[in-house]
Amino acid sequence: MRKRSHRVRAALAVVAAMVLGLAGCQGGDGGSPAARDTKTRAARPPLWDTSPDSVAAVGDSITRGFDACTVLSDCPEASWATGSDAQVESLAVRLLGVTGAAERSWNYAVTGARMADLPGQMAQAVARRPELVTVMAGGNDACRTTASAMTPVADFRAHFEEAMRTLRSALPKTQVYVSSVPNLMRLWSEGRTNVLGKQVWKLGICPSMLADADDLTSAATLRRETVQRRVVEYNKVLREVCAKDRRCRFDGGAVYDFRFGTDQLSHWDWFHPSKDGQARLAEIAYRKVTAASR
Repeated sequence: MRKRSHRVRAALAVVAAMVLGLAGCQGGDGGSPAARDTKTRAARPPLWDTSPDSVAAVGDSITRGFDACTVLSDCPEASWATGSDAQVESLAVRLLGVTGAAERSWNYAVTGARMADLPGQMAQAVARRPELVTVMAGGNDACRTTASAMTPVADFRAHFEEAMRTLRSALPKTQVYVSSVPNLMRLWSEGRTNVLGKQVWKLGICPSMLADADDLTSAATLRRETVQRRVVEYNKVLREVCAKDRRCRFDGGAVYDFRFGTDQLSHWDWFHPSKDGQARLAEIAYRKVTAASR
């Protein structure tokens, strides 16, 4: 009798082991820890929303569409970020449609603004509670009366970090698209081919880079190279600060690398983007904002 009981217990143990093994293979309480973790990740919404429902823009004259329509005037309707001009098809129009852009996009950029002005602009943008904020600033920090007057890199970083803190303290989930500072050396090399453009530059447009456009002496070359290095340093700051924020996307240098020509420059000043140039900026921004999360 005892032997039979022993055999029964042994058989029951085998059956129990098989049942437990089968339950483990089929998932039981959710499968293995790795499988459960995969399911959890799949269930989480992505950090970056490729179709935000509202847009606010901060920055300088480029985002204001300066000289895109008429001489020495802002033309916000031609802005790459929030404009309504059909020739530009701004980022806001591409994301929200014409009606949506008119109702749910706002432009707080200011012509002449530097990075030091960005925290104040960001505070204005915060009041609208946008789902996306676009940033394009830094050109005026490099475009000073002399190369020595450019904004120090440490100050540039501090002001950008302050602007991001201003946003995050009120809107922790708002997304940020950050444009790189344009290539000012290319601007000089392209614009100097036009006699009228060089005459306009003599009025005082970005003298740190564009003054004495035909001067190819070593001193002038060193001055331009100094400005260009500073632009590269500014873009490094934008990339590094943005990388610390999970809901910030830097353009990866796409605006800086864009090989624009004179068709993309305003023929009022041969410095600011024309409507065609604004449209190219909008294309770059839309491509970056709507790219799938990695």
